[in-house]
Amino acid sequence: MINLTNVRFGYGKRRLYENLNLNLHAGHLYGLLGQNGAGKSSLLKMMAGLVFPESGQCRVLDKEPRHRQPSLLRQVYFLPEESYVPPGSATRFMQTYASFYPDFDAKLYQNYLHAFKVEADQALEKMSNGQRKKALISFALAANTPVLLMDEPTNGLDIPSKRTFRQLVAGALSAQRVVVISTHQVRDLDRLIDYILVLHDGHIRHEQNLVETSQQLDLELLFDQVVNH
Repeated sequence: MINLTNVRFGYGKRRLYENLNLNLHAGHLYGLLGQNGAGKSSLLKMMAGLVFPESGQCRVLDKEPRHRQPSLLRQVYFLPEESYVPPGSATRFMQTYASFYPDFDAKLYQNYLHAFKVEADQALEKMSNGQRKKALISFALAANTPVLLMDEPTNGLDIPSKRTFRQLVAGALSAQRVVVISTHQVRDLDRLIDYILVLHDGHIRHEQNLVETSQQLDLELLFDQVVNH
């Protein structure tokens, strides 16, 4: 569903990727791990068509996101770490933006808000950062896009909310959907992801299908081993 081939990208003189290759498939929940500044956010933005490769190719659902085709954009949802919200309630947010996503499920949205204990009629701009984050996560899941990209979604969530997040995301995965979640907080994705990617020094330094691994992995230990060797 997502294919990067020999991608080169950076900001000015700062090089993030050089000949980066990656193939992500439907039916998997990928954990994109890396230190702060490793380029995780930029990689998700590239998949969403918000930044473009300097060379090489990024394809999502057999299209290039850089062209910003509506037929692709309605199938991809990107939840950034920090999101602007217009004035209005969570319900108003749905009424404004749900039409961009043809498979959006309003009932699921309400269920997710309820699971997170978010009041649908409360103004988003008056919510705490954590409550607002939970409302946006609920919308992202309810959009039902084949491609879901989430950048540091658990930042700002308390421990019970992180548990709810893991439950809801696990329940939202399907054989037709690919989910990519970036984080530097490895423990937040433990027992949620089924495929691990470690981005370090401009390359994917480690890829592993956790389902096919017989022993249980300590993700935090694995991450430290990859980035420190």
